[in-house]
Amino acid sequence: MMDIQVSSNVAIIGMDDGKANAVGHDFIDQMNQALDQAETDANAVLIKGRQGVFSGGFDLKEFAKGADATTELVNKGAAMLLRLFKHPQPVVVACDGHAVAAGAFTLLAADTRIGVSGPFQIGLNETAIGMTLPTFGLQLAAARLSKRLQTKATIQGHLFTPEEAMDAGFLDQVVSSELLIDTAFSSAAELAQLPTEAYAANKLAVRAPYIDVIEQSLS
Repeated sequence: MMDIQVSSNVAIIGMDDGKANAVGHDFIDQMNQALDQAETDANAVLIKGRQGVFSGGFDLKEFAKGADATTELVNKGAAMLLRLFKHPQPVVVACDGHAVAAGAFTLLAADTRIGVSGPFQIGLNETAIGMTLPTFGLQLAAARLSKRLQTKATIQGHLFTPEEAMDAGFLDQVVSSELLIDTAFSSAAELAQLPTEAYAANKLAVRAPYIDVIEQSLS
């Protein structure tokens, strides 16, 4: 499902389960292993999905097992997303398609997010499917989304086009599919040259209020 390659001090984490890149237990374990390797072997991270789908969200098969299984997976996913949000290295995402729910949370937890033009949906659909946003989701949204569009994005569960998602704060740039990987890699390689200790310290300082609330919710 997930592979990692290191090039020019950038750890490239590729996600591809052949389907929707659903966030399940194996996905989370593999992401944590990849981040471990990135911290050892690289100075920046680039996360990419499969063509057409970055991630469709949490694995609904686990949710179907009941409340306990749902809570276990959501909490485990929250810890992974918090780790991404706190990751000491620059984290760039190449979003080549749909990014919904936990997929969109991954965009919010990253630093630089580059998407592609096309008939894709990006956003938090929890309201539409009868779910309440968890604390970690609310905090990531508060930290990264446009204040002007937070109600539309969170309470109303609107799914945005890539261009709209850039305005809302899910993405920082939208390019053609042909340019996505090169653009994202160039961004990650440039960021990899920044002093890691200063980058990590400033990231934690800026995001501290949101990190503290998420950590308290998971304790």
